[in-house]
Amino acid sequence: MSTLISDDMEHKADLTGQGRTILRLLNYLKPHRKTLVFAFILLVLATAADVAGPILIKIFLDDYLTPRQFDVMALLSLGGGYLLLVFLGSFLQYHQLVRFNQIALLAIQQIRVDIFRKVQYLTMSVFDRTPAGALVSRVTNDTEAIKELYIGVLSTYVQNLVFLLGIFIAMFSLDVRLATFCLILLPIIVVLMQIYRKVSSKIYRFSRTELSRLNAMLNESIQGMNIIQVMRQEKHFLLKFSGINENYYRAAIANIKLESTLMRPAVDLLYTLALVLVLGFFGLESIIGPVELGVLYAFINYLDRFIEPVNMILMRLSQLQQAVIAAERVFEVLDDERTTNTHGQELAHDAQHRPTHTIEQGEIEFRNVSFSYDGVTEVLKNISFTVRPGETVALVGHTGSGKSTISNLLMKFYPVSQGEITIDGTPLVEFSQDEVRSQIGLVAQDPFLFVGNIAQNIHLNRPHITEQEVKAAAEFVEADNFIIKLGQGYQEQVSERGSTLSGGQRQLICFARTMAGQPKILILDEATASVDTETEEAIQKALEKMRQGRSTIAIAHRLSTIQDADLILVLHQGKIVERGTHYELLAQKELYYKMFMLQQGVSEKISPQDDEKSAW
Repeated sequence: MSTLISDDMEHKADLTGQGRTILRLLNYLKPHRKTLVFAFILLVLATAADVAGPILIKIFLDDYLTPRQFDVMALLSLGGGYLLLVFLGSFLQYHQLVRFNQIALLAIQQIRVDIFRKVQYLTMSVFDRTPAGALVSRVTNDTEAIKELYIGVLSTYVQNLVFLLGIFIAMFSLDVRLATFCLILLPIIVVLMQIYRKVSSKIYRFSRTELSRLNAMLNESIQGMNIIQVMRQEKHFLLKFSGINENYYRAAIANIKLESTLMRPAVDLLYTLALVLVLGFFGLESIIGPVELGVLYAFINYLDRFIEPVNMILMRLSQLQQAVIAAERVFEVLDDERTTNTHGQELAHDAQHRPTHTIEQGEIEFRNVSFSYDGVTEVLKNISFTVRPGETVALVGHTGSGKSTISNLLMKFYPVSQGEITIDGTPLVEFSQDEVRSQIGLVAQDPFLFVGNIAQNIHLNRPHITEQEVKAAAEFVEADNFIIKLGQGYQEQVSERGSTLSGGQRQLICFARTMAGQPKILILDEATASVDTETEEAIQKALEKMRQGRSTIAIAHRLSTIQDADLILVLHQGKIVERGTHYELLAQKELYYKMFMLQQGVSEKISPQDDEKSAW
């Protein structure tokens, strides 16, 4: 009994949630109220023209054909009026349909823009835990399903509900008693719709989840195709994909079975019962007295017309369920509060009370900073250091020691859990995202290029950067040397992720992109890790020029690349365990010393004196 009560409460909550979702979707129609009202007026007129046709035929049958009174002018008027209604109805139907669909497309266009805008400002923690394919599915597949709500469901429901209302008005004008009997069909239809919604909502929610998993796995497979083929994992991934696809197939079959039971067969049964009711009513009437042939024709005609809109509404109910479930998934993203405060998205109290600060010198200070991604395991523990303008502080340590997390916090990709980060003595939280991102230049380990040309990749749609500054930045990092040798120079097209360029060329373009913004702070996140030794020498020259006069944080695995750093911090398990210059750390013969010896290929078994000699 408790289980039944629990299921019933869950169902009511689910339907309430769906109602809120539908209302939220309807809010997207508010900017188009005038067009919507006009389309609705056209729909009412088109319905009136369609419903009035059988009335004219009823008049012809009862007033002229049965009594055999053939008034030529009257018959011509009836015939002309009927044709006029047909043409007028078609004309109005076309224009109302165009306008309803225009409104629907504009609404879904706005939803796509809203969710894409939201994805742009989600914090990095969302992308850490959400597969890229799942987000792609929200922006593409789910919004496409919502489009069917506006184009197919909404217009169909409005049209057919208005049409049903017109049919009942016409029925009541012909015979009040029989029309009242026909009203019994409505609650039965409503019950069918509620049963379908209750059962199908679970099926569609499972179906959308499996479709999202399909997209996520497809995206992951394409991104890692080289690893899959090298490790001969094609069959394994195919089996995994087939399993997800099988789940999606089972959900589709379950829905087809549900529709096959509750849709047309049930409605056809209702139609048969209603037809028996009408014919039985007129059969009894014929025993008592004469029956008007026109009224009988009109009732059967309206009954036939009544059942088709009902079928349309029920058939569209499956699309409604899909659209509502898809909308819930889209609104989950839109309602996600894990966003960056940028481009006018700062909280109201922040906008009112937070002073506007600018980065002048670029002095960085970490004061007892601790951080955890999951709220359980601390990645950084009580980190403190200072980077003055013109200085380079290098971060070294084994994988997972917290090096990249420091740069992520400085870039405001994540909020600081404990402690404080300041720039020029001002807490980092007091700076807007725009100011931080414009004054801190990040060069990542994996140089990422966008589809376009080289100039566009350096410029990156920043309005304050001129074409001359783009070329000057390329010349500054010595990327100009290879760019001018390309077929189209700065207009050379770049394929996805810059696959037609070498790793060193991509990295130099990324350097130029960073320097074009004239940042006051540089973060070099293993900037030379993915290039060969020869290319690294050219990049080191560019890096040396880039660091001059700027506060620089350099994250490195190759210790040979940061020997000239003003300060080297050695991190281990989230803590700073050593700090000093290259030679000071070698003299301590601790963790840094061991890392350097290993990279130099020197065995740990030789004497410390020989270690020191080889190090120097």
